[in-house]
Amino acid sequence: MGIATNPNSRIQQGEETRRKILRVAVDLASGQGLDSLSIGDLAKELGMSKSGLFAHFGSKEELQIATIEAAERVFGAAIIKPAREEAKPGLARLIVLLERYIRYLEDSVAGGCFFSAAAAEFDDRPGRVRDRIAQSMRTWCDMLEAETRCGLEAGELDASVDPQQLAFELEALTHHANFSRRLMADESAFARARTGIRERLRSVSTADGQAVLESRVP
Repeated sequence: MGIATNPNSRIQQGEETRRKILRVAVDLASGQGLDSLSIGDLAKELGMSKSGLFAHFGSKEELQIATIEAAERVFGAAIIKPAREEAKPGLARLIVLLERYIRYLEDSVAGGCFFSAAAAEFDDRPGRVRDRIAQSMRTWCDMLEAETRCGLEAGELDASVDPQQLAFELEALTHHANFSRRLMADESAFARARTGIRERLRSVSTADGQAVLESRVP
């Protein structure tokens, strides 16, 4: 008589194995590029068989897309969830999102920022992987724009502010800081980004917004 196996236990083990694979995949892709991921190399890194890893994803493209989704969860846990818990919608949350993003970039200097690297790698390569990266980037930019709109509605920002334009400028500051630090080894890049964000927000804040800035920005 065989020993009964709990189906739920098998499912849980499979899910944990998949999470382990994707944690390693995100780290490898951050440092070496998303296109460098292969089922063979990842299996070797994890000490797994290629067939065992293939059973979880089926193709390199599926592995890449799953890795992007895993990186989103890391990004959300490090930046979005804490910002939502720490600050109310509007200027305060916008400031926290940007500051946490800069910290994320600072902490990623050794291995690289996953989304910055993936965006540069796939920006001119049509297909499902590029579309999935673009979706992630749009979600982040839309979030900054949404908090800007909340700041407008709360009377924290001047009525003349274009939320889409301001969000674009703020994201551009963080993006260029990451580029300057990683490619040109500019040690002051993130400090410059913080200064640029602070001064740009001060230039468009109302009296109520200035009070939020004073409480949130050194």
